[in-house]
Amino acid sequence: MALVTSKEMFRKAYEGGYAIGAFNVNNMEIIQGITEAAKEEQAPLILQVSSGARKYANHTYLMKLIEAAIIETDLPICVHLDHGDTFELCKSCIDGGFTSVMIDGSHLSFEENIALTKRVVEYAHDHGVVVEGELGRLAGVEDEIKVSHEDSSYTDPEQVQEFVNSTGVDSLAIAIGTSHGAYKFKPGTQPRLRFDILEEVERRLPGFPIVLHGASSVVPEFVKMINENGGAMPDAIGVPEYMLRRAASMAVCKINIDSDLRLAMTGTIRKYLAENPSHFDPRQYLKPARQAIKEMVRHKLIDVLGCNGRA
Repeated sequence: MALVTSKEMFRKAYEGGYAIGAFNVNNMEIIQGITEAAKEEQAPLILQVSSGARKYANHTYLMKLIEAAIIETDLPICVHLDHGDTFELCKSCIDGGFTSVMIDGSHLSFEENIALTKRVVEYAHDHGVVVEGELGRLAGVEDEIKVSHEDSSYTDPEQVQEFVNSTGVDSLAIAIGTSHGAYKFKPGTQPRLRFDILEEVERRLPGFPIVLHGASSVVPEFVKMINENGGAMPDAIGVPEYMLRRAASMAVCKINIDSDLRLAMTGTIRKYLAENPSHFDPRQYLKPARQAIKEMVRHKLIDVLGCNGRA
């Protein structure tokens, strides 16, 4: 099996009422945990690389690790640039073998966003690569993304048709109440996604794949594990998984998951080292961390995304 684009994945997901998991990766253990779970569940997969992860791990190393995952799993895997913010970055990833890129012009004016996105789409399509655009701004902090709640905004459904028609994008990320990072909703508040916006977008763009960013659920088990072993994370409520499942049954064909992976890995490593303070072999604490990621991803594939058995 070779690298694939998300085009056929999204068509099947839309028709089947499920979503594809887009998991952020930056090292070998994370890639192994994700792909082992996907292989066992026979799920299609998107592996996402942010600009920060690309700088950290090196483009070539990441691509070779993903190539190894394809050999080991024989699954359809799409490699996607998460939150590309310039034409040059998107071009570099396209030229380097990515099969999908996101150009995030949501911080620009509507007209500037269209112009930048259209430029990326033209180059990507000439090279057989698909493009995700974004309308609306999610609050939160994750890697280079820093958007305050004051600067965040919901997607305006009245803009989606013009944006898609003018740019030629293959999928669209929208803002309906999710947020980047681990701090989504304060305890005691009622998490809420704007399904009215999603329904209106779906009505205006029938059959078109929609993307949700910032969709980790902030599993309390791992937050507690971190705090009990030297951490100081404030309590937070993530996006309820039943809401994500509902979104996946509608027009949402891709759901991004990053923070939950980080929490699972960090919590497991902190717990292991606290219980085994004399151990210094990275393999000893990375092995259970990899297993925690695997179990996390398996749960997402089955209970949240509904894409198990769809490879």
